[in-house]
Amino acid sequence: MALESTAKVVLGCVAFSIFWVLAVFPSVPFMPVGRTAGSLLGAMLMVLFRVMTPEQAYAAIDLPILGLLFGTMVVSIFLERADMFQYLGSMLSWKSRGSKDLLFRVCLVSAVASALFTNDTTCVVLTEFILKVARQNNLPPQPFLLALASSSNIGSSATPIGNPQNLVIAVTSGISFGSFLFGIFPAMIVGVITNTCILLCYFWKHLSVDKERDQESAGGQDVVVADDEVTSHRFTPARMSRANSVNGDVTRTTSRQRSVIIEDAPEHIFDGDEKEKPLEEEVVKQKKWKVLAWKTAVYLTTLGMLVSLLMGLNMSWTAITAALVLLALDFTDAQACLEKVSYSLLIFFCGMFITVDGFNRTGIPNALWELVEPHARIDSAKGIALLAVVILVLSNVASNVPTVLLLGTRVAASAGAISPASEKKAWLILAWVSTVAGNLTLLGSAANLIVCEQARRAQFHGYNLTFWSHLRFGVPSTIIVTAIGLIIVVSY
Repeated sequence: MALESTAKVVLGCVAFSIFWVLAVFPSVPFMPVGRTAGSLLGAMLMVLFRVMTPEQAYAAIDLPILGLLFGTMVVSIFLERADMFQYLGSMLSWKSRGSKDLLFRVCLVSAVASALFTNDTTCVVLTEFILKVARQNNLPPQPFLLALASSSNIGSSATPIGNPQNLVIAVTSGISFGSFLFGIFPAMIVGVITNTCILLCYFWKHLSVDKERDQESAGGQDVVVADDEVTSHRFTPARMSRANSVNGDVTRTTSRQRSVIIEDAPEHIFDGDEKEKPLEEEVVKQKKWKVLAWKTAVYLTTLGMLVSLLMGLNMSWTAITAALVLLALDFTDAQACLEKVSYSLLIFFCGMFITVDGFNRTGIPNALWELVEPHARIDSAKGIALLAVVILVLSNVASNVPTVLLLGTRVAASAGAISPASEKKAWLILAWVSTVAGNLTLLGSAANLIVCEQARRAQFHGYNLTFWSHLRFGVPSTIIVTAIGLIIVVSY
């Protein structure tokens, strides 16, 4: 593709630069409008500068990706209400055998949860709970926060629904859910184990806390985080949701929740007649069984969605169907649930699709790729290494999703000229490297920033995870994990 006219190239670069600044630095002093408004501004400028027509702008919006993103958001909201994330939090502290065991659990749970529920979801839910566990056991928060952020990024690489760039890759390439999973899952497992070993080596002295001193600080008793503290960290993709119970019902028959049930019960229960007490217990029992049946339906629907994805059904419609089934099973007005969907993220994607497509039309990305492509072919170890470096740098400079949009089709076309199997391998390499690249710096992925901000704002347990403290761990971890994972992905 040849370069467009000088005017279009310059104006297209201006529009893309504005989008990039506001996407990477959403609170810049001269225009603190945020990422969503920044992406819309970039899209609008592409049309106003006549880099692309309004019809081309509408065509650039990828509806299957938006549908898949919307469906997974709704499913995550229902899983939150069904206490799935509470159970994940409880797994971290259940019969823990010390600081190193806790670190391993954080890495494992966050990786698996991110593969199924996205890395951003996992980080929002678990950050404050992990801070509490670390503080109450007299442990330094830093290794556990780094474990959460880095393992969430690595774990999210395993599935198309693990992070936004994987959604783009899966839909654009047409790779099935199962092929994607089997292609990257081995690298993910080895990557998580490697990352955990690096964390243990890096923080070994900090984690070797004398057990007796721990017990003294805890009053000689084991510290256990209460269940209600876990439920206070519920997630919605757009923002933290209120700690609501399921459909206004109870999730557990504690004394406080029993009082709520009693208030809703018929008045004759309180007439003082001891004979009416069995009726009260029956009301409690019925409520409990309703909640249990509802939770079971949510879990089975989610399991059905995952099985359908593995069977190779259309990912967008599968996620949307699961979301609609859950909304129907709720038997309440869907407005309250749908209000928790992160529409700002969906709008951000719309603006980003238009802006990146407009920048592609200037011809600059294609011209730059033609310079790199002869040296970055995946039929040689040197070419794969150079391609990985390009993806790694771009993912931290331009963010991972724009990197995938800019490089995806070009890398795949270059690999496709070698063989059809090489094209699929190129997409998987792009998915692996662009995701793990998020661990390089604190600004490398949204999950890192979520952990940082959640930790800083945590009440009574706040901790400031700085850019440099993350960088000292992020650089060696990212390089080692990326290299090991690449060997596994390429050999698939």
